[in-house]
Amino acid sequence: MAGYAVSSYGTFLNMVALNLFVYETTGRALAMGLFMAVRLGSGFVAGLVVGGLLARFSAKSIMLWANVGQGGVMLLLILAPESLVTGALMAVSVVIGACGTLFMVALRSSIPEMVGEDRRAWANSLSITGRSLAMVAGFASAGVVVSLVGYTAAFLLDMATFVICAVTVALLPIAGGGKGARTDAGKPEKAEQSGKGGPRWRPVAFVALAAAPGLGLMVALRGVDAFGSASHNAALPIYSTSLDASNPAVFVSAFWCVWALGNIGAQQVIQRYTRRTGKTVGALGFGYGTVVMSAAFIAAFAGFPLAVTAVIALIAGAADGLTEVAYTSHLQTLPATLRGHAFGLSATFENLGFGVGMILVAAALDRFSPLAVVGWSHGAAIIVAVVFLLRVATLRRAEPAGPSGRAGGAGQAGLRKEEAVERRPDRGDRDGAEVSRG
Repeated sequence: MAGYAVSSYGTFLNMVALNLFVYETTGRALAMGLFMAVRLGSGFVAGLVVGGLLARFSAKSIMLWANVGQGGVMLLLILAPESLVTGALMAVSVVIGACGTLFMVALRSSIPEMVGEDRRAWANSLSITGRSLAMVAGFASAGVVVSLVGYTAAFLLDMATFVICAVTVALLPIAGGGKGARTDAGKPEKAEQSGKGGPRWRPVAFVALAAAPGLGLMVALRGVDAFGSASHNAALPIYSTSLDASNPAVFVSAFWCVWALGNIGAQQVIQRYTRRTGKTVGALGFGYGTVVMSAAFIAAFAGFPLAVTAVIALIAGAADGLTEVAYTSHLQTLPATLRGHAFGLSATFENLGFGVGMILVAAALDRFSPLAVVGWSHGAAIIVAVVFLLRVATLRRAEPAGPSGRAGGAGQAGLRKEEAVERRPDRGDRDGAEVSRG
């Protein structure tokens, strides 16, 4: 997790430094948008294929080479002659976008094997804490690093963070070779056969979502939430400029710092809660957290006094931290053969929601106020979250109907041995990711 936090710092550092470098190199704001679009598009494609890769290779090897790839492409950018800088920047956007998604999906899907099922919420909370700290440090130091030591030094620092993360992954005491997804018999998962006798991998991701009631809606909510995130990310600089045109960066920086404090505080509460009760926050925590987070981001643009806005940012960060842990922990209850596919499809939905959101929000902000745009975007997330909560409540009411019968026992009796959730004190989220054979 320390290595992941270091590489996350590099990711947020280059998010600022690379955009500035693209603009300085090309002199066009459109180039920055193209760079971000290619980066998100690469992450979108990587989300579609990562499930298949995890079925063929170990999560450790994917995490290792994802960091090596990111460090290598940064070195390529540093060494590229001036005539090839534009091409090197496109290579950077492709590799950073794809490898970032590959690393995150491999990490999240392998956490139960690393630490055990009963500690997955704790591990998720720890990783989110490290990433939140890295985000603040990366955004806060990017301008200072670029202005003091220049782009080359910033890119070297970025490359070093990926090398450090690669070393920590290499030292992980987990299997380094072999295939990542195995059946309970210890044999590699067989590819689904198409009508022509060839392997067919694409439907597996959707099978992973269909296998658990409500899980598809949960991933869809995650995509809509990413759409809402695009709105407040795009609107914050505009809103900050309206507050202080002479120094707009102050409000943005202060807002994200307070947000990170709320996020980190929520992780501490979650870790203590899981240690004391042995339960995770579950899918309900994800639904309620999304409602609170979206409402807080809308309120942040309502023109309240700065002290009130700071409290709102704190609440938004805490709710965001809650949803992240709840969502990740819930998907990790899927069996290993489906987990990678589910996380991969989730990453695809998130990249799609954020990418489409950035395009639509940028156009809307030319005509409407930040409050209106953020209100519509996060309002959509609130509506979907309410539908999701109603779905979870319906599933929970239906659960006692057949505690041991053949029809009602699919939630327990139909589970394979390694997928069973009964007698597990850590499974406080009995509302979706329990996979039956039927």
